[in-house]
Amino acid sequence: MLIVRAVRPEEWAIYRDTRLKALQDSPDAYGSLYGDEVVRTDAMWAERIAAAAASGRDHVLFALQAARVVGMAWCKLAPETGLSAHLYQMWVDPAARGQGAGHALLKEAAGWAARQGAREIGLGVTQADQATPAMRLYAAFGFQPAGSAEPLRAGSTLMMLPMRLQLG
Repeated sequence: MLIVRAVRPEEWAIYRDTRLKALQDSPDAYGSLYGDEVVRTDAMWAERIAAAAASGRDHVLFALQAARVVGMAWCKLAPETGLSAHLYQMWVDPAARGQGAGHALLKEAAGWAARQGAREIGLGVTQADQATPAMRLYAAFGFQPAGSAEPLRAGSTLMMLPMRLQLG
């Protein structure tokens, strides 16, 4: 059975391990690099999750199967108005892909954002010549391209396509 729920502050080490695994598994999917994040101290990881849990503007999620983390996502309300949200750090373990974890993470993130009053949720996906599984997942969920592609990160030749989903 698949469960999606918020990450609890005391689970910072599980979050850290999952985040680092995601960066190693799919380095071309993120603006952050494994080498930049692996050097963070335990205190920094713990503070990151504690601050998110206390903020009321962040919704950090785990997808679990049989009590094992198989995916994660981070949804954050825009600081300016709260009328939009952005999805970051979306990842599903390769062994669990195609089993609904990605859809379940998107459903929970979009539902939470809508309950907070957001009218849209955005994300960035690495662009490829042919649609990637991530691009297909987002499109199937209703996300639409929303602007021009831009570099994934400074110095990268990879391009990130912004996508948006209207809520409500």
